[in-house]
Amino acid sequence: MTLIKSISGIRGIVGGKSGEALTPIDVVKFAAAYGTWVRRTNPQNLKVVIGRDARLSGEMVSRLVAGTLQGVGLNVLDLGLSTTPTVEIAVKAEGAAGGIILTASHNPIQWNALKLLNNEGEFISETEGAEVLRIAQEEDFLFPDVKKLGSYASDNTYLQKHIDHVLSLALVDVEAIKNANFRIVVDAVNSTGGIAVPLLLEALGVDSKSIKKMNCEPTGNFAHNPEPLPEHLHDISKELNNGSYNLGIVVDPDVDRLALMCEDGTAFGEEYTLVAVADYVLKHTPGNTVSNLSSTAALRDVTIKAGGEYLASAVGEVNVVNAMKANKAVIGGEGNGGVIYPESHYGRDALVGIALFLTHLAKSGKKASVLRRSYPNYYISKNKIELTPEINVDNILDRIQTRYSKQPVNTVDGVRIEFDREWVHLRRSNTEPIIRIYSESETQTTATSLANKIISDIKEIISEPKK
Repeated sequence: MTLIKSISGIRGIVGGKSGEALTPIDVVKFAAAYGTWVRRTNPQNLKVVIGRDARLSGEMVSRLVAGTLQGVGLNVLDLGLSTTPTVEIAVKAEGAAGGIILTASHNPIQWNALKLLNNEGEFISETEGAEVLRIAQEEDFLFPDVKKLGSYASDNTYLQKHIDHVLSLALVDVEAIKNANFRIVVDAVNSTGGIAVPLLLEALGVDSKSIKKMNCEPTGNFAHNPEPLPEHLHDISKELNNGSYNLGIVVDPDVDRLALMCEDGTAFGEEYTLVAVADYVLKHTPGNTVSNLSSTAALRDVTIKAGGEYLASAVGEVNVVNAMKANKAVIGGEGNGGVIYPESHYGRDALVGIALFLTHLAKSGKKASVLRRSYPNYYISKNKIELTPEINVDNILDRIQTRYSKQPVNTVDGVRIEFDREWVHLRRSNTEPIIRIYSESETQTTATSLANKIISDIKEIISEPKK
């Protein structure tokens, strides 16, 4: 069983022993800790927004969280079935003190999580997260008496408000999208994207009869592994290959990651979602960009070509957002299909990404596959090593850094080693008990070979007899 406490929130497998999994007791404890932190940091603001994806444990977890926050004395606004970016937007719109998104994002069906937001609708900082964890660890709660319990209200209008907000963005051209007469396939893995994405497409002018829905019933029974990677998307690829569609759109359960499929059934590449959107944004609003250390160098190339500066941040949305603010980036995000557009809000938002990409595709007059080929071509090999208690991750990272000390090494987040136009990045995951090993090169073979070499080094270090 697994319970992970990190900068990304509290995440775990539902069911098992308290303290080792995300049990009802753990949900209540961490919700109480967050609620206590909110009350101490925003004593005059008692409103908190919550929302959830469609996973099977969502309703149960939501009830526990709502009741606990009320017990802490906070007034809960429950958006019900929602998306991560919708909750983020609602926190700011409602002037709330914070928010909790109940989703384990790309993790499989047995997982759930509490993603914690501040009053800006952004993920809480590492320091703030550490304080929430301290409150939980020490059970530093003080619940108010019965006359000061918080209230509960629901609001199911925010998905539409979110869509209206997307349509209001200056770089979203509804007329251009409508005139393109796109035929689109949507795979929403049976979560809330099955509600939000078709509604958005219709609002953008795509005829409802031209939208093929796959896995769009928000039952929480994920039709395939919910991480939107090519190896999990065989069905939509086959549908595109057999039909006369212009594009495939895939989102993860909480709709903050966007993967695109070309008209011929090939993957546009989740790394290139941000590249394509950034290309469009930079053409109209020149400026700087940010992505994390594990993202493709293609964004750097596109940014430099447009006259801007590119910066790589540590992995984690809060780190990307901080770097974007510091460098006044006009667009940024992560290579997992996460688009962050400051003109909208500082959070990964697949709905914003869809609207900007479709505008770009419509105005280019190109097929999706042709547009993809217009960008610098890099290949990333994504690998991982499962962690066991005896593995000393810090020792592994130190040893790898020493082995490759003659190469340029970045230790801002794990260890990233540069090899001319290639790189490899290894780091402990914030959301799973694994070491991630990402490598990139101009050929898939070289990227894979580079990753395999580092994996071999790690295994050699692990297998060495302890002194």
